[in-house]
Amino acid sequence: MRKAAIVATARTGLAKSFRGSFNDTEAPAMAGHVVKSLIEKTGVDPKTVEDCIFGAAAQQGTQAYNLGRLAAIAGGLPDTVPGMAMERQCSSGLMTIATAAKSIMCDEIDVAIAGGVESISLTQNKHKNTYRSVSKTVEAIDPTAYIPMIETGEIVAERYNISRESQDEYALISQQRTAAAQENGVFNDEIVPMPAVKAVFNKETKETTYEEVIVDRDECNRPSTTMESLQSLDPVWKDGKWVQQGKYVTAGNASQLSDGASACLLMEASKAKVMGLDVLGYYKGMAVAGCKSDEMGIGPVFAIPKLLEKHNLTVEDIDLWEINEAFASQVVYCQQKLNIPMDKLNVNGGAISIGHPFGMSGARMTGHILLEGKRRGAKHVVVSMCIGGGMGAAALFEIA
Repeated sequence: MRKAAIVATARTGLAKSFRGSFNDTEAPAMAGHVVKSLIEKTGVDPKTVEDCIFGAAAQQGTQAYNLGRLAAIAGGLPDTVPGMAMERQCSSGLMTIATAAKSIMCDEIDVAIAGGVESISLTQNKHKNTYRSVSKTVEAIDPTAYIPMIETGEIVAERYNISRESQDEYALISQQRTAAAQENGVFNDEIVPMPAVKAVFNKETKETTYEEVIVDRDECNRPSTTMESLQSLDPVWKDGKWVQQGKYVTAGNASQLSDGASACLLMEASKAKVMGLDVLGYYKGMAVAGCKSDEMGIGPVFAIPKLLEKHNLTVEDIDLWEINEAFASQVVYCQQKLNIPMDKLNVNGGAISIGHPFGMSGARMTGHILLEGKRRGAKHVVVSMCIGGGMGAAALFEIA
């Protein structure tokens, strides 16, 4: 079977939703920026790209109407390049990479761009998931099918005895690792600076003004975070249907709402060799699994063993892990349940510190783990995440 190689990755910095630098930047603009950057990085003829696949969790507004095709247009690809949108909530960006890779492996295409993007600022009404429509049919079968994600974070903590202290301890590690990575320029190879126009709302005058900015780094992390500052935060959740008053999830130990885009350039391995392109890694396979909707955060504990079994590997065979930090409660549980060494997990921080544009994160994590795997001389790496609705996804890559 043919091999699907990832030859380049590019992403924007991540900005806080609603008040950050991308709060007035449309999803196709961010997606188009990373598409164009991949072409510029590699010198690949844009006419050779045979598909442009993008994922997003909230496919509405400018994130609708076939986001993949819109990204291709905004990225300057010729009219001959088709596009496709995908949605599997927080794994959307990972699904696009897997889909493009499988098309290459099956000899359907040779070159593709795949990634994810999310503009939470322009698709959600602040922190409420009001963009969702609710199916009475589905709710009658599973009353928790539409449960808010933050409520599942509380349920996982309570159900599996993940203490508030252990969640805050993990959140602090995430912040410290990201701060160190930024200080050492670890993200420089993946972030492509993007100009943007930021909307600034004046609470006193009720006026909105606009300022030009350059997003050249992640804006969400808090390097000054301490255990004391984390422990001082009150739980966010209250008045839920299944959890009336939260005890665990705070603004400090949960992923941050943020905006951004990320993508990878994939091609058939021998074609990359002929073109003289360095290969970051190879896609090996993917597994998805379902779980109870009200504990969606533990999805990786089902998807990861399924993936490893398919490839005759064990946890000990994996050199680096990226598990999306939707909530500290769920990533701590997954780490403990699967016995993943902390020194191999999210080594440069994760969504708690960096941010989590839902449909983008899987693509960001893939690009990052391939670059970090190269730096560390790793062989096998895994990207995994929980998924809204009660699912988990995991993908295996081999470092070149």
